[in-house]
Amino acid sequence: MKAAALTLLAGSALALLGGTALADDALVARGDYLVNGPVACGSCHTPLGPDFKPIADKTLAGGFHFDEMAFNSYSANITPDKETGIGNWTDEEIIHAIREGAQKDGRIIFPPMPVPTYNNMSDDDVKAIVAYLRTVKPVKNAVPLAKYNIPQQTMPPAKGLPAPPKTDKVAYGGYIVNALGHCFECHTTPGANGIPDFAGHLGAGGFEIKLGPGMSVMTANITSDKETGIGDWTDAEINRAITQGIGRDGKPLAPPMAYAYYKNMTDEDVDAVVAYLRTLKPISNKVEPTAFQQKAFP
Repeated sequence: MKAAALTLLAGSALALLGGTALADDALVARGDYLVNGPVACGSCHTPLGPDFKPIADKTLAGGFHFDEMAFNSYSANITPDKETGIGNWTDEEIIHAIREGAQKDGRIIFPPMPVPTYNNMSDDDVKAIVAYLRTVKPVKNAVPLAKYNIPQQTMPPAKGLPAPPKTDKVAYGGYIVNALGHCFECHTTPGANGIPDFAGHLGAGGFEIKLGPGMSVMTANITSDKETGIGDWTDAEINRAITQGIGRDGKPLAPPMAYAYYKNMTDEDVDAVVAYLRTLKPISNKVEPTAFQQKAFP
């Protein structure tokens, strides 16, 4: 009887251990999907070479330069390197940086970090991202400190509410766009202070992104306006633009849209994003391409 009981207890313990391992694996897998899919961390945190392609041995090591009217900064090293990355950070410190926008030493990190978007991220998803970041290769890469010409403050504590059910396609698509994909930080027209005008021009495009000396692009209007936005585009055309970087006319779209990451999204998630974009208020705003765009992506 005692032997049977011990066997049963041992089996239960192994089952629990196995369950924990499986749960951890699932958490890392979800983080992998988010980081390399809709959140597209590498689109900013992996520096690009002269060919605009990610530098392979500097994945997530930071150093992407943002030179804007409101700030001059470099993306952070988010690999587990203990000296120049986040290897000595606690999970709570990383989560605070992602969702509230302050590093462990108190320095504010947004913009350009889309913290207002990430402030809406669920507890489950932000924990999954941290779990995955713990697994990536540490890369030693010191990044210069940012300089800001605008006032800064942290975001309020995140509520961490669960994501809407996938059965509610529009609501779930809104969660991807407004908590994970940070589409509006780039696709919203800036106001006089250079900061996106979310109140008046949400999704209307016209935000200039500098890729390097003499190289800049203007973001597209992604509202449902039929003349200057994507109101007349088919679902398939929007899907292709998001995941392949191909416009309605079949021509390649300009960087830095994170097509290489969005192509890893599930069909279900992309469909949800498209469904949500259909609900955006149409705003008439014709965006003219820059000289660089016209030359490099005619």
